[in-house]
Amino acid sequence: MAGGGAVELDVAGRTVRLSHPDKTYYPERGFTKMDVAQYYLAVADGVLRGLRDRPTTMQRFPDGVEGEFFYQKRAPKGLPDWLPTARIAFPSGRFADEMCPTEPAAVLWAANLGCLTFHPWPVRRNDTEHPDELRIDLDPQPGTDFADAARVAHALRELLTEHGLRGWPKTSGGRGVHVYVPLRPDWTFTEVRRAAITVARELERRMPEQVTSAWWKEERGEKVFVDYNQMARDRTIASAYSLRARPRATVSTPLRWDELSDATPEDFDLRTVPPRFAELGDVHADMADHAFGLESVLEAADRQERDEGLGDMPYPPDHPKMPGEPSRVQPSRARKR
Repeated sequence: MAGGGAVELDVAGRTVRLSHPDKTYYPERGFTKMDVAQYYLAVADGVLRGLRDRPTTMQRFPDGVEGEFFYQKRAPKGLPDWLPTARIAFPSGRFADEMCPTEPAAVLWAANLGCLTFHPWPVRRNDTEHPDELRIDLDPQPGTDFADAARVAHALRELLTEHGLRGWPKTSGGRGVHVYVPLRPDWTFTEVRRAAITVARELERRMPEQVTSAWWKEERGEKVFVDYNQMARDRTIASAYSLRARPRATVSTPLRWDELSDATPEDFDLRTVPPRFAELGDVHADMADHAFGLESVLEAADRQERDEGLGDMPYPPDHPKMPGEPSRVQPSRARKR
């Protein structure tokens, strides 16, 4: 025990202090800060696999999921000397030193600060300019759901295979599906984002009634949006095994492909994922054994541009204007003008 009602946890041989362990974080189910800590202890190897050596933004909920939250990009004061950082550059040209977890204790240290969801960059601290993951976010729009995203994910799997790539799927913790492709860090953010756009357009061509690549919400309809801008610099996705700020304390959970069609996001939460992890381990553990190339997808991007006139797509609104980027004016506003 530690003073002031705090407790000390042994995390792989390192002591981490947990203050206010009885503080309620998920009121609907009564889950406390200690429950969150115990959860992250149970899945430490899995969550660390997704965070190791990656600059990581913390999504902090000091008063639980019903209170205010904020994203902490810069490593806070009091960062332990055993927790390294990496300097990353934002689109604005500004810099920040973000924490880069290298051991399970880092996850528990962050949880003590109210971090429920970890948002790692798709780069490692030894090279923050070249992503080593292509992350494809399948985001169901109003009128669609997780089952729709799962169907699109299976079509995505076939498309990736045609390009010599392999994806690993996980739930978003909400209605969406994330598919990760490990890469050789040989391409820039701009190039990897171009690959994501190419995949999005090809999926839309194959499934025009189910899939959209339209950046503007007014153009998406009741379809699954392939959010290519998740590969823009400074865009991150909740990590594998991250808790989400939903009343049921759902988890962004790695799945096997044969599980995806029958999965329900609500089945994977703070209580159910630890026994699953104890039984199956990290079903994405073998991602670390692979690193693919984007040559084939970028050749397809060249063909799309040459034969169909399909160039760049709009960036997020807070991103500086990029060379060759089309107008960011919302289509309905452009028509009014």
